[in-house]
Amino acid sequence: MRWLALILAILIGPATILPAAETPAATAILLKPAAVFDGIDGQVHRGWQVLVEGDRIAAVGPNLSAPAGAQVIDLPGDTLMPGMIEGHGHLFLHPYNETPWDDQVLHEALALRTARAVASALATLMAGFTSERDLGTEGAGYADVGLRDAIAKGIVPGPRLQVATRAIVALGAYGPKGFEPGVEIPQGAEEVSGVDSIVAAVRRQIAAGADWIKLYADYRWRPGEDSRATLSLEEMKAAVAAAHDAGRPVAVHAATAEGMRRAIAAGVDTIEHGYGGTPEIFASMVAKGIALCPTLAASDATSRYRGWDGSEPAPAPVALNRSSFKLALKAGVRMCMGGDVGVFAHGTNALEMELMAAAGMTPAQVLIAATWGNARWFGLDKKLGAVKPGLLADLVAVPGDPTADITAVRRVAMIMKGGAVVR
Repeated sequence: MRWLALILAILIGPATILPAAETPAATAILLKPAAVFDGIDGQVHRGWQVLVEGDRIAAVGPNLSAPAGAQVIDLPGDTLMPGMIEGHGHLFLHPYNETPWDDQVLHEALALRTARAVASALATLMAGFTSERDLGTEGAGYADVGLRDAIAKGIVPGPRLQVATRAIVALGAYGPKGFEPGVEIPQGAEEVSGVDSIVAAVRRQIAAGADWIKLYADYRWRPGEDSRATLSLEEMKAAVAAAHDAGRPVAVHAATAEGMRRAIAAGVDTIEHGYGGTPEIFASMVAKGIALCPTLAASDATSRYRGWDGSEPAPAPVALNRSSFKLALKAGVRMCMGGDVGVFAHGTNALEMELMAAAGMTPAQVLIAATWGNARWFGLDKKLGAVKPGLLADLVAVPGDPTADITAVRRVAMIMKGGAVVR
């Protein structure tokens, strides 16, 4: 491990220390920032401090006393907050303006994709995202399980991962496409057809290590067509029942109104994208406690790859994404912070937070979504997501007041994971 840390330190700079992922600090640490944002109440508490003992937060508040031998870290001018949680990522993808999605799935070797995912995990951690829900390897099989476990064992540095492995799509509805029909082409997700088939896929993925089950409620049957609902309601209900029986939550890609209706009726836990949402659909999500990951950064990034320069009026995909997001906000939908990172560069995860603020959330609401909100929706709130005693000491410091300037989260000054100072 020492040689790995040394190599990485050389690559990314001498100021960076890369401890084993779950190794707690040897002594207590007293963190003395200018203020603390606890992730829960939306307030910046000036003069608060945080005492860390081992891998846990021991105390939070003003004028804390440090035990004998404790290390004191002064963070003047900084706000200390929970480590951020990326809610929708794909560590086995990299930006489509570097390599198109089809070519990543078909032409990049699994070893290459895994090596790149290791680097992307490091970039994510160094951006202050100490946890991530990775929603599918897009053709890289179960490699996310190995990456998750390698991080947890301290073999490589990265965020704590929840993984969805292969994801599940209706037979014939995903990609890559455009090849001789008689040739079997590797797909970006596991194909199913019928209730028995989808239940078998759910159980197969859980057995292989999936923390989440990812379904595609809709997609384009052919390139250039509009998305349509693909999985039937009966298939989705059976998949959700099988996943929930095994204690696994379900995330659903749903970009159409019908896909969203079926996902809601099936009782899923989160909906990704939600571009086709209506006031009635979002009201149903509120009634059932289903969270939305709006992925504003994905439509922004793909539109820029097609030539958009960011000026207004925005192209149709961006405008639709913003509109559905605002409808969801108005309805009071639980909001997940997840940008579909991998479509754009890992380590620039904060782009989604900036776009959420630009589209109508207050910076404090965005910060809560990226910390305590995601922790709650992902079942992590007994361990992560807030600055309070008893939780794991996953903490970041950012300059100034992030509730006044959300872009502060791009300038992370300190990162702690499990009580160990990463940077």
